[in-house]
Amino acid sequence: MSRLWIALRSIVFATLFLMVWAAVALFCRRLDKFIPLRVPAWLIVPAHVLFVAGAALALTTVGFFIFEGRGTPALFDPPKRFVPHGPYRLVRNPMYIGGVSMLLGLGLRLRSVSMALFALVAFLLIHTFVVFTEEPGLRKRFGQEYEDYCNSVPRWIPRFTQQHPPK
Repeated sequence: MSRLWIALRSIVFATLFLMVWAAVALFCRRLDKFIPLRVPAWLIVPAHVLFVAGAALALTTVGFFIFEGRGTPALFDPPKRFVPHGPYRLVRNPMYIGGVSMLLGLGLRLRSVSMALFALVAFLLIHTFVVFTEEPGLRKRFGQEYEDYCNSVPRWIPRFTQQHPPK
């Protein structure tokens, strides 16, 4: 299958996925009037950095799925090959980290406590999905290669003190 076709599918899926999460986050913004906390104005610049870094990380991971994995981030059209390179050498779920960083950055930028809290709830939902659905599926699809990867690369927080074996 051509990489261009895979790239187009990936772009469409990622765009729709992000639009849905952003729409839910923006809907949550209505709850700000019930929360007695406010996001300080000085967090606007870090919010931009968080959003841009998250977007760059998410886009990079999608690129690895397209060019190395020969698939998309969509559950119904996953990569055909295992992808332990790029950001995946440091953590097992950089795409989710990028997406949650974008949500949190957007919430902080809009000075919305409810959106920032939604980003945390989204992370908890994603974590639950990863542990109970995605990882068992990857173990089934990629077997020992994925098991070895899980034993050497952390799920969420990178370890910069040791070299990760996937090559």
